[in-house]
Amino acid sequence: MKIGIIGASGYTGGDLIRLLLSHSCAEVTCATSRKLAGKPIDVVHPHLKGFSDLCFENPSIDDLDIDFAFLAVPHTAAMTYVRPLLKRGIKVVDLSADYRLPQDVFERVYGVPHTDYIETPYGLPEIFREVCKGTEFVANPGCFPTGATLAAAPLAPLARSIIFDSKTGVSGAGDNPSAVTHYPNVGDNVNPYKWTSHRHLAEMRQQIGRLNPKTEVYFTPHLVPVNRGILTTAHILLEEPLGQEDVEDLYGRYYKGEPFIRYQMPVLAAVRGSNFCDMKAESEGNRVVVVSAIDNLVKGASGQAIQNMNVMCGFDERDGLMVPGLLP
Repeated sequence: MKIGIIGASGYTGGDLIRLLLSHSCAEVTCATSRKLAGKPIDVVHPHLKGFSDLCFENPSIDDLDIDFAFLAVPHTAAMTYVRPLLKRGIKVVDLSADYRLPQDVFERVYGVPHTDYIETPYGLPEIFREVCKGTEFVANPGCFPTGATLAAAPLAPLARSIIFDSKTGVSGAGDNPSAVTHYPNVGDNVNPYKWTSHRHLAEMRQQIGRLNPKTEVYFTPHLVPVNRGILTTAHILLEEPLGQEDVEDLYGRYYKGEPFIRYQMPVLAAVRGSNFCDMKAESEGNRVVVVSAIDNLVKGASGQAIQNMNVMCGFDERDGLMVPGLLP
């Protein structure tokens, strides 16, 4: 299957290419970038030198000779690609936020009009796998909502409220430098930001709301001096108390057979570069604390996008993704 990566020069584009090198049924044949057209991909992805002879291209949609497209473009840019790609029979996973939320919620949260809304499945396979099977288009979840929703999903139907506290690596801000990501502002520091108003909160409330519309959801992110990873602590307040053994039994049954969920002490380095979500829960009765760890660029973006492609196309869900973390 011929794969095109639209917007391949960023971190998520690089990880899509890296992971798809080992996929048995898919090959990246087109990597687009307007600014870098004609240049080899290793000018911005030096870790791929010797693994791929691709050069960046800037073709029109009508000239794309591909079967499947990953949209690794900024928010609002995906709106111009999705419908023309689908009309050509090209399946799509969109890594931006453009199709994760209902149109009215998107416009309120992102402050821009949605110019070409299409209702599509939300691609969190562990929870919404069945609606993604065989579909032509899937919206890839955000990185924070992935780690948060997976941590809380088994207990959400029993929860009164959930408070998510996440620590994220700097790569989540993308590859454009800014004052916020400037090393002296990040190194040896922990910076909370958008304490009550982060855009991903709407996604979290939507997905937890599908599991229990009565659950209140809150979220505060923090920037920490690491390249990759999100460590999320979920404080889950229950309607009725649950003991430790019951909680662990619940998580074991909920995620039984899931290839990328590991119930173990979450350590960022243990998931770095991988598509795994590690989590562990501890109960004190009416409050259960669940901590999850993901790589924001893999399970939080590119790896999950490939996992969605595998589900959509009927491939082995693990294909191209069985890569261990980079501990230490």
